[in-house]
Amino acid sequence: MRDYSRTAGSVAFDILNILIMLLLCFITLYPFLFVVSRSFMTEGERAARPYALIPFRGISLEGYKYILGAGSKVLTGYSITFFRVIVGTFLSVLCEAMFAYALSKKYYPLRGFLTVMIAFTLWFGGGLIPTFLVVRAVGLYNSIWVYVIAPLMGAWGIIIMRTFFSQLPESLEESAKLDGANDVTILFRIVFPISTAVLATMALFSVVFHWNEWFMGIIYVSNPNKVPVMVILYQILRQAARSIRGDTWGAESEKNIPPSLSIRMALIVVTAFPVVVAYPFFQSTL
Repeated sequence: MRDYSRTAGSVAFDILNILIMLLLCFITLYPFLFVVSRSFMTEGERAARPYALIPFRGISLEGYKYILGAGSKVLTGYSITFFRVIVGTFLSVLCEAMFAYALSKKYYPLRGFLTVMIAFTLWFGGGLIPTFLVVRAVGLYNSIWVYVIAPLMGAWGIIIMRTFFSQLPESLEESAKLDGANDVTILFRIVFPISTAVLATMALFSVVFHWNEWFMGIIYVSNPNKVPVMVILYQILRQAARSIRGDTWGAESEKNIPPSLSIRMALIVVTAFPVVVAYPFFQSTL
């Protein structure tokens, strides 16, 4: 009878693998845990224990209180951000997928020309001033739809999905056309259901972009009730930094640690937490 008992070498190899995996997990999670823990620490403990992960001298919620103290401004900013994340992601992925599907067909007459035009935008752009003039000319200035329409289609997303659609077997579409299906029916009832991986990937990229993007809220929107939450948090941080520099300049230079550090850490947690929560749902479809 063959002996299936494990040798000491195999056990040591498994233990070494487990230790390496635990070390890699710790290295990956350490920055996130560091920011979360520092957001709950007092200024004195952060100065005394610069690398600690657990607050032992009490929990401080000053950063979160300062951020949430803006009240309705933060809630309004979150509503604008959720609008652009949901609507912008849906329309962006839909438009890019339809455009990429057309470019994946070899019989499409404008396939080569449009592909070159899309690739051209990866190296050359119109610039900020021409883009601003176009946004104002089409009536999108100071409108929440500028967050959705301006970045509606990206060259990278179109190229990635075009490559994916080009690799699908042509027999699927040929058999569907024999049954009387047109291109729209094939796209929505055959191609999309078997392309959930690339669609979910593009949706995740779009969600992260819309959630973190703040530049358009400063350039194209002047109404404070139409800016996303990132712009509001940025304004809160600048206001806190100015007031702290004016009130406690001596203490700040003495401790060599910015008193606004708790606000900065709390801002990172507030802005990153929704994306971290949403990521596993996208990961399950990849």
